[in-house]
Amino acid sequence: MKPTFAWAAVAALTLATSAPALAETLRIAGNFPVDHSSSLAMERFADAVSEKTGGDLTIETFPAMQLGGAKENVDQVRSGVVFGTWIGSAYLSRTVPELEAVSLPFAYPDRETAFRVIDGKAGEVLAEKLAERGFVALGWMELGSRNVTNNTRAIESVDDFQGLKIRLQPNETHLATFRAIGANPVSMGISEVYSALQQGVLDGQENPFSIIASRNFDEVQAHLSDSGHFFDYIVLAANKRKFDGLSDDHKAALRAAADEAIAWQRETAATEDQASRQALIDTGMTFTPLSDETRAALRERSQPVIGELKERIGGELIDLVLKEAAAE
Repeated sequence: MKPTFAWAAVAALTLATSAPALAETLRIAGNFPVDHSSSLAMERFADAVSEKTGGDLTIETFPAMQLGGAKENVDQVRSGVVFGTWIGSAYLSRTVPELEAVSLPFAYPDRETAFRVIDGKAGEVLAEKLAERGFVALGWMELGSRNVTNNTRAIESVDDFQGLKIRLQPNETHLATFRAIGANPVSMGISEVYSALQQGVLDGQENPFSIIASRNFDEVQAHLSDSGHFFDYIVLAANKRKFDGLSDDHKAALRAAADEAIAWQRETAATEDQASRQALIDTGMTFTPLSDETRAALRERSQPVIGELKERIGGELIDLVLKEAAAE
């Protein structure tokens, strides 16, 4: 005897409710090398997400510009083509200009101060600004203090920056700072920098020691400094619409996994920074540390940049950053 329609409906409903949920794969892209601490942290993030969700969520990572450069990754996340990216915050500053408030010249005496700022009220404000533009900030890793290298001369005084053609990230505050200290800054994607240095199109560039080493810039640069003019963050950002569409449990799992991965990366990056500096010296780069007097002169020369930024994005957030950076 054929089952009635009612029994058939009940059977179909039972099958539907008892079937396991389909696992969902979330893709995140980055432009850091595979062996960079941030890329390794994202592997840890992926493992933790899978564990915390019982395999319901799978994170697929694409480091080393596998899905395009930084600009492409930002566009992909904003449009929802990929779920997320881990990226130097400067590359999001054209979409979220307020991010420049945590890129002030010579604002942080050490990494502890830099993280106190981004983990405090300033970071909360930036998370709100990112959300307004369609992103969710899952946390902030260390890119690190940025240091100048060049092929022309050792950097010992403010005058030694005069006329040097230095590659910088696409951050208006960064560019304005180098103009203020007499250099000739050039905004350029990281993938083009090695060849530009090799061909003499650029005199130098600036990056954390770990990036200088992992990008092999020591092969095409002679002089290394510890200018530490900016401290840079790597933001782990997701598409807000896709993130909001997840269950509360899955959102909590993503945040918890991110916290664990970021804590590991920060600790690893601190060790990696000093090891990378020594490795660059060992390869033959001439290391010239800046004197306190030169650093103070650079800070004074770059102060007008902060006033200009206040006019551009408002002073409230900048004052908050400076206040938190100065707090004991």
